[in-house]
Amino acid sequence: MRFRPSPRTRKVAVGAVALSAVGAMNAPAVIGFASHKYHDYKINQPSYKAQYGHWDLADVPERFRINSIHAALLHTGKVLMIAGSGNDEQNFDAGTFQSVLWDPVKNTFKEIHTPKDMFCAGHAQLPDGKLLVAGGTRRYEKLKGDVTRAGGLMVVKNEDPDKPRTLPKGTVFRSPKGIEYRSQFPVVVPRAKKTPARDGSGKMRVTAREARVFVEAVRRGKAGVTNTAAQYDIKGLKGADARNHYGLATKLGLDKKDFQGLKDAYEFDPVAERYLRVDPMSEARWYPTLVTLKSGKVLAVSGLDDMGEIIPGKNEIYDPKTRKWSKGPNRYFPTYPALFLTGNGKLFYSGSNAGYGPAEKGRVPGIWNPKKNTFKPVPGLTEADRTETSASVLLPPAQKQQVMLFGGGGVGESPRSTGRTALVDLTEKNPRYRPGPDLSEGTRYLNAVLTPDDKVFTSGGSRDYRGKGASDNHKAQIFDPRTRAFTRVADPTVGRNYHSEALLLPDGRIAVFGSDPLFSDRADSRGGEFEKRIEVYTPPYLYERTRPAAAHGPVEVERGGTTRFTVAGAGKVKTARLMRPSAVTHVTDVEQRSIALDFTRRGGTLSVKVPGSHSLVPRGWYMLFLMDARGTPSQAKWVHVK
Repeated sequence: MRFRPSPRTRKVAVGAVALSAVGAMNAPAVIGFASHKYHDYKINQPSYKAQYGHWDLADVPERFRINSIHAALLHTGKVLMIAGSGNDEQNFDAGTFQSVLWDPVKNTFKEIHTPKDMFCAGHAQLPDGKLLVAGGTRRYEKLKGDVTRAGGLMVVKNEDPDKPRTLPKGTVFRSPKGIEYRSQFPVVVPRAKKTPARDGSGKMRVTAREARVFVEAVRRGKAGVTNTAAQYDIKGLKGADARNHYGLATKLGLDKKDFQGLKDAYEFDPVAERYLRVDPMSEARWYPTLVTLKSGKVLAVSGLDDMGEIIPGKNEIYDPKTRKWSKGPNRYFPTYPALFLTGNGKLFYSGSNAGYGPAEKGRVPGIWNPKKNTFKPVPGLTEADRTETSASVLLPPAQKQQVMLFGGGGVGESPRSTGRTALVDLTEKNPRYRPGPDLSEGTRYLNAVLTPDDKVFTSGGSRDYRGKGASDNHKAQIFDPRTRAFTRVADPTVGRNYHSEALLLPDGRIAVFGSDPLFSDRADSRGGEFEKRIEVYTPPYLYERTRPAAAHGPVEVERGGTTRFTVAGAGKVKTARLMRPSAVTHVTDVEQRSIALDFTRRGGTLSVKVPGSHSLVPRGWYMLFLMDARGTPSQAKWVHVK
């Protein structure tokens, strides 16, 4: 794969015993063959696994090894991995877009026809169990040295009130100086608007309508540059058509051209195992966040548009019932902002994001009321200039309304990183971030996954931008919100940084995908290769323990209602959790949440009550885990919350 800088902006406290034990076992592993053998022997001992867990590589046939940019757990128990073009421009040019469906129980794989380039799209779980995927890549970036033809934004005007104008890809616009530019995409310009004149004369006033399209110079190099605003004739049009239709542009130069987004949207059907096209968005989006609202609708926020410019705040809402989009509240965020649905129906912006946008705008954490479109900043975050590429989670259980932010780095390709963590309690009258235990080192791109025992598993990341200088952190740890401390666990084999993702599986294991390093050596002299291996972590709670039996009973449960399940050995069940399946990309996963359930026992029956709050328990599919007194989880039962 051809390497290049990623697009960017124009921007532990560790349990002492666990750390010393893991350090002693892992440190000799680099010394020699005998030490490697001893290390492998040690980490495969039952006692080690019971204390630190264990990593295994999934056996993935070569044809299914893709550049996984996105991963989502479906209610069938399978995982949808989406590459699209996979950050590979050759794939994009060839129209090679990929998705693979993985069954982690049978370890089987299936390639899914992928109709558009969903690379760097957004996604959200829908109430009926389908996965909404919106946006993606319309055009790859061109770095300044790679730009051979001047280009940029052309605004196309239509002054004809009688009909819209369709201009095909390749339409030529000519400047007053005779410089010609070709449109790179087809464009439809709406008909001009007719309104009665204000003077009461009965005459009609015609207001031009417009559309935007990206153009490139016909001639290469500096001969195609225009540095002044101008009106452009459309080649081939004559008479009234020529007068009514024209282009307007300011600067059309050889500067860097960013990625451009798509308007397309699809639902992935987990049962039919295919993408279903739905109405497109009003705005093209690349790097957007899709977040579920209290109503079950989905809000699409931020992204780069079809000109490669960050969207200035035009958000929109998807209705799963009509499969159509409508205008949402206008508010600016950097790309891939981490937005969490809170218990009162508002959204909390943790400050985590994945990049694009100026350093001084949209970076302040806060509580957003999308209905009233008000925003209340949340202060207290230290190293607030290092929230890009940080991870955030709604801590378990969700009823506590606490959010935690982990690590992060400076804006864009900054080498700065931080090991800072911070926690905020959203139930306070005036919430503010407070320091949490530090990670063992500065970490960008950290994956954070909720576990059924009310903890947070974190792994991977790197100290530098995209793992430069071979700075991947081959570490994993578990955070316990009750003790507010990290415990070091078994180290992953595979380093993970940019374009990596992790999620909880229904059997309690954690799968980790992807990684897109810029270089593969400490000297940053050899280009990196996309990491196609899938590594699966088995936590300590699945070793040397007898698991509680899974629940049996109805699939449909009602919010606010009580449902009876039969459970073998029900007397051993101490806690029950509903866990929403992940849909994650760029270490941004705003879907996952763990909800504590009240229950009563009677013989072999558990009567489980689901909280009634729409904001706490959005409609959709969940994994029902039962835990014993040690926090050992059962196999999950899939239930559908109505």
